[in-house]
Amino acid sequence: MGSKKILLVEDDPNFGTVLKDYLALNDYNVTHAKDGIEGLIMFKNSDYDLCILDVMMPRKDGFSLAEDIRATNKEIPIIFLTAKTLKEDVLKGYAVGADDYLNKPFDSEVLLYKIKAILQRKGADNTPESEQFEFTVGSFFFNSKLRHLSVGEESEPIKLSPKESKLLRMLAIHKNDLMPRELALTKIWRDDNYFTSRSMDVYIAKLRKYLKVDDKVEILNIHGEGFRLVEKN
Repeated sequence: MGSKKILLVEDDPNFGTVLKDYLALNDYNVTHAKDGIEGLIMFKNSDYDLCILDVMMPRKDGFSLAEDIRATNKEIPIIFLTAKTLKEDVLKGYAVGADDYLNKPFDSEVLLYKIKAILQRKGADNTPESEQFEFTVGSFFFNSKLRHLSVGEESEPIKLSPKESKLLRMLAIHKNDLMPRELALTKIWRDDNYFTSRSMDVYIAKLRKYLKVDDKVEILNIHGEGFRLVEKN
């Protein structure tokens, strides 16, 4: 999987060049267009993973360009850059399909984070999802549609919360294998940041409490990578 391709449309040549070089240093393949007309031509002539559009540009502004891009591709993420902070402009940006918005001047690291989060979210949305909803893990039977977790046939099932059920289902799909932390965060919490990560840790702790009645079932923390739902023989 090569580096992600980004179309940057920015009419300020100095800022555009600096931003292109910065993104390239962070392993993105960036094409820089100098205005909206050139940006549309480049968009139609190649495939991109994400577009970064300046709003105020001659010949074709960012909003018009976004509308043209959306007419061709409804899914590609779009981030707007603007020197204006008017609420109306922000709302217009989202109305024409923006995934995010940054006011100039901005912290380059914030832009990097936004790009990474959006691409992870898109990647998670495109990951084939198993249709399985019934699982056996050790002595547990889990039905993710009903959100029921039970031990044996006679016991009263535990009713899981929606997030508990989604998380346990994802762990069960990856049983005895790594469930990447960022995959769960982007699929269940829709974002991968410090706060959602801490929230997931709380839910992992809740699931461990439910599962502790069977000492052959354990959720392992794989440091820096994710979790493994292990079923010991």
